[in-house]
Amino acid sequence: MPKKILYFITPGSNVSPFDVTLAVDAGFDMVVPFTGIQPENVSAMVQDAIFCRPPKRFNDTCIFIGGRDVHLATDMFQAAKKSMVGDFKVGVFADPNGAYTTSASIVALIEQLLNEQCGGGINGRTVAVFGAGPVGLCTAILASKQGARTKLCQLTADDDEKAAMRFCDRYKAEVEWVSAQTQEEKIEILKDAEIVICAARAGVRILNTAELNHATKLLVAADTNAVPPSGIVGIGVQDMGEKTEFAGGSFLSIGPLAIGNLKYKVQFGLYQKAHQDFKAALIDFPDAYEFALSVLVERAKRKVA
Repeated sequence: MPKKILYFITPGSNVSPFDVTLAVDAGFDMVVPFTGIQPENVSAMVQDAIFCRPPKRFNDTCIFIGGRDVHLATDMFQAAKKSMVGDFKVGVFADPNGAYTTSASIVALIEQLLNEQCGGGINGRTVAVFGAGPVGLCTAILASKQGARTKLCQLTADDDEKAAMRFCDRYKAEVEWVSAQTQEEKIEILKDAEIVICAARAGVRILNTAELNHATKLLVAADTNAVPPSGIVGIGVQDMGEKTEFAGGSFLSIGPLAIGNLKYKVQFGLYQKAHQDFKAALIDFPDAYEFALSVLVERAKRKVA
């Protein structure tokens, strides 16, 4: 029986133990790390991997793209796709710093909750994403691609607007960049927001009661921060659809452990897909979002049964 091999490539100096452990638990026999890999190195590595086994053996080999830089990960993913030759293919799965599976899980949970509790999904809603790092950026793009009017909210002067907008352009996503560096700016954003997502640095409170009291249209708020204090006041780490009251009304909350639970299942399932699918799996974060939705559909079916 041939061994199922995952080549873990990253621009960084080390690979993630979380990703490696999950890959082995999901069925890969070997996980081989390659660090310090840049986009220009990817084509040669992929072609080494595809030509050492007979054609149509894509289930036995996969390349995982890690690291912390979503811009580099996208470059590497595109380079890997272009390196396939005829039936000589391997699976490719990108998830830098867990940003792809985390953002997919956030948007899928919000979509599910809105459909169940508010009579319609994200399409046409106004979404504010606080935090312009990898998770926030990918979340904003996914929300935009689902038809939301999306604002990506800058929290610090160091946030790079030009790089963020270039990344949005790569995915043809219409995302508005707005400053949220002051309380007044946050309040102005919240006045129109129906969905709020906090994807900021752990252990930092982004939205307090004083800001939320102006969010009179708010339906759902999600927070990725599991380190106290929460990024959004009132959201518990295990919340999944709990009603949170504030002066302007109430909103349904999604906490970081609910997001993390789905993220784990999505990443585990995508690893399995990479070595079990009927074709060479090419998994970017829009693909991770579709998979996250399918996980939630199956979960709902089991509850009904």
